[in-house]
Amino acid sequence: MEQEILHKCEQTLSLSKPLSLQTLASVRSLIINPNTSNSTLSLILETLTCSLQLSLPDSITRHHTLKLLTDLSFHQPHLSPFIFDSLRSDDSLLSADSLAALASISDHNPNLALHIDDHFFVSLCFAPCVSVRLWLLRNAERFGVRSHLLFTVFLGFTKDPYPYVRRAALDGLLGLCKSGVLEDLDVIKACYCRAVELLRDMEDCVRLAAVRVVSGWGQMLVAYNQEMRGTNFSDAVFTQLSSMARDMSMEVRVEAFYALGKVAVVSEDILLQTLSKKVLGIFKDKKTHGQCVADCFEISASGAAGAFVHGLEDEFYEVRKSACSSLGLLSVLSEKFAGEALNFLVDMLNDDSVTVRLQALETMLLMANCEHLKVQEIHMHMFLGTLVDKNALVRSAARKILRSVKVPNVDFFKLFVDGLLENLKIYPQDEADIFSVLFYIGRNHGSFAVCIIREVSQEMEPDSDGKLGFDGARVAAFLVLAISAPLSSEQNVCSIQPRIFSYAVTLLGRISCALSDVMDQHSLLAYFSQCSRLSSFSDSDYKGEDSSLHEVNSYSINGTSTEISVQEIGDEVSKTWSWIQCNLKDVATSQARCQLEEEDEISNSMNIVLAKVKNIWPLVQSGYTKEVLESLRACKEEVLTFSTKSLGSDGALAFTLQYIQVVKLLVKVWEHFAPMKKFHYYEVGELELLLGKLDSRLADIRCRFIGLSKEEELHVLELVLVSCLLRLSKVEICCYLTTLKKLSSTISHVEFLHQQGSIEQSKFVTEVKNSLLEIGTSTFDASYKPFLFNQLLESFFLNQLLLSGRLRHIKAELDVPDNSTENPVTFVSGLPVAIPLEIALHNISSENRLWLRITMSEESTQFIFLDLNLIEGYSEFLKFTYIAPFYKTPKAVSFSLRVCIGMECLFEDVHFVKVHGGPKRMLAYLCHEKEVYLSMASKG
Repeated sequence: MEQEILHKCEQTLSLSKPLSLQTLASVRSLIINPNTSNSTLSLILETLTCSLQLSLPDSITRHHTLKLLTDLSFHQPHLSPFIFDSLRSDDSLLSADSLAALASISDHNPNLALHIDDHFFVSLCFAPCVSVRLWLLRNAERFGVRSHLLFTVFLGFTKDPYPYVRRAALDGLLGLCKSGVLEDLDVIKACYCRAVELLRDMEDCVRLAAVRVVSGWGQMLVAYNQEMRGTNFSDAVFTQLSSMARDMSMEVRVEAFYALGKVAVVSEDILLQTLSKKVLGIFKDKKTHGQCVADCFEISASGAAGAFVHGLEDEFYEVRKSACSSLGLLSVLSEKFAGEALNFLVDMLNDDSVTVRLQALETMLLMANCEHLKVQEIHMHMFLGTLVDKNALVRSAARKILRSVKVPNVDFFKLFVDGLLENLKIYPQDEADIFSVLFYIGRNHGSFAVCIIREVSQEMEPDSDGKLGFDGARVAAFLVLAISAPLSSEQNVCSIQPRIFSYAVTLLGRISCALSDVMDQHSLLAYFSQCSRLSSFSDSDYKGEDSSLHEVNSYSINGTSTEISVQEIGDEVSKTWSWIQCNLKDVATSQARCQLEEEDEISNSMNIVLAKVKNIWPLVQSGYTKEVLESLRACKEEVLTFSTKSLGSDGALAFTLQYIQVVKLLVKVWEHFAPMKKFHYYEVGELELLLGKLDSRLADIRCRFIGLSKEEELHVLELVLVSCLLRLSKVEICCYLTTLKKLSSTISHVEFLHQQGSIEQSKFVTEVKNSLLEIGTSTFDASYKPFLFNQLLESFFLNQLLLSGRLRHIKAELDVPDNSTENPVTFVSGLPVAIPLEIALHNISSENRLWLRITMSEESTQFIFLDLNLIEGYSEFLKFTYIAPFYKTPKAVSFSLRVCIGMECLFEDVHFVKVHGGPKRMLAYLCHEKEVYLSMASKG
């Protein structure tokens, strides 16, 4: 076949005729074949260039020829300069299609710069074809055209009769604004005024772009007039944007609110007007004037009336979220505005959307950080309700606010503590973060903490049998609160009895895990020892202030060296520890220490294995797949050599094995994208199958491990981003909009974790985020750009993953007692059959949604919801018997079923899995399938 194609190519050169479409399709097979010789490729290049010159403008043949030339440059980078020069050298070949091909080649090879003549660019912009004008406007800044000419072109095409051309022109103006190359006042005025006119355009996409331009150029004009009553003009921009809060389009309203949050200076009266639908008396018959005489700088302040009220009441959660976000940014400008806005924000804490609740809490945190959050009694019920929200991220965000807020009296403080205790009771998996928050609020309100400890001191004492009840989470929480009080910066804080610190030593592991950001375990033990040595305190010492407390107050926190260091009191630690062991006979502290040492040893060993996994990534990028898979197999065997009875270590081992499996699947997928050392044929559907397995394994890691640090969770989310980009890079397997939405939601989650943990974003995450902003995720925004996704993959590098905390592995065990082929469960055809199951659950909490999946065949699957509320109590291990009904018994003498337990992935979109009567989200399976044998009951 190759010889036949080459013969046709030679005929084309000799007869000066363009290639047929059938021949062009055949040529592509030679281009993508890595074994095609260089001589054949050179002949193909010569033939395609000749065919391009002979083809008619705008013909299908010309379009396909340009596509093949582009593909040839991608697969054979050494030919890119020749292809680029051949397309660029002859002006007669230049058209929009040719420029698109040149732009693609230039993107793939940055050394090939694309510049065209200004006059030629303008002539192409006035082409009769709308798609040509649209493409040129979207890519104008890539051609090296002068900025002032671009401004003139963009401004002129904002009056084009076609809406998408107007939108592209506005986007071009916004790009010029961001580049900052135009600083002429008249230019800025002209652009701003034109954008204001287009706020009333009939098309949604045009108004959306106009809002962005009004925001961008309006801020530039405000900055330009900063010395000349810039605030008044800023008010004009703000009210223009506020008027779009009631636009018919949801996307426009979202963009309007985000734009409002970017306005840096606004009058307090204007801000307050946005929270009242009724026009305030001060604004009646009053206009807000800018510094220009144009009509676009004059607008009634009533345009801002109730803008945020409408936004917070909007039917779309995207609008409500953006309104909450802007409220937070604007609350920094005015304490009075923040106080009024809080009355609306607390209502958003009960919103149906998790995203809105999270944004409302983030806004309240911004208020707290700038000391504008004044929580009142009427707000407490709604706010404390978020501490028992079903969503873990919401609970975490609410606790983060408690760290920063300052309460006025002890009654409010008690409400906060009670709310945290309720959180701990319902969601014990939040223990570490709850302890950390209790420590912070106790340190910030030392006198209030002492009052609480006085009231509950009896709960922390031994019972009548002399036994200590420190296993109770409630008592442990009070101990954490107690140890924080001496570290308060408040004056005249009453003392805490020394024996409380002795009791706290028995919970050293749990407390040190929670306070890892404050001090390490050795420093914490030294602190307990120092405080428990202060024997001068007695039960009657809850008054005054002992001079030795100043030593405790000056103890080192957050790595800051103070008067008393660990070295100075280190000689007393061993004596104190011996004393505690003698006096607390029922406390198994030595066992806890051994367990901590074992967990540390296992974690360190797993980190060494994970470092080996990270070091093989350059080999993956170079195409050495076979060698990499062998290395991963060796890593897995190394992990399997470890055995432990510690629950914390068990989680670390399971996580490492799961992570190695994820990397193994990623390597196999990457083989389809990286340069190959030898040609390899792939089966149809192989890549899609591998990506499906990769997504499933990543979902398992996200769902089935409790205690992941923010760094560990961010590492896993980066792998989710890679999986999405791999799908988007292949046309044949890509569900474009679905995958793009998943990519966008993952980026949002990554941003939230970065902000929450003050962690710097990786270069890869930053580039993906910026690319998403360029592409857009709405239906009319989405445009397929596989080469862009390929480029993003090139910036990914597998970083080192370090296990830092105690991981708990969510898993299940399933058994059918006394069931085999010789002892089957009996059934009657057509009637339901009861299947007795023995189920053991590890580390399951009340927020988990579990399902039994019973499968007879691929077409016959039944789901049964396991309601854990019907089972008494929650613990790290739960075992019970469950009778599962199966309804679809067949007309057969015998058959078998496959049963397993799955858990809904709560981070997935609802109705991801469309099964009638079954789970609404993707399932992560907690155990292997168990086969159940059934036989028809004998008659008589």
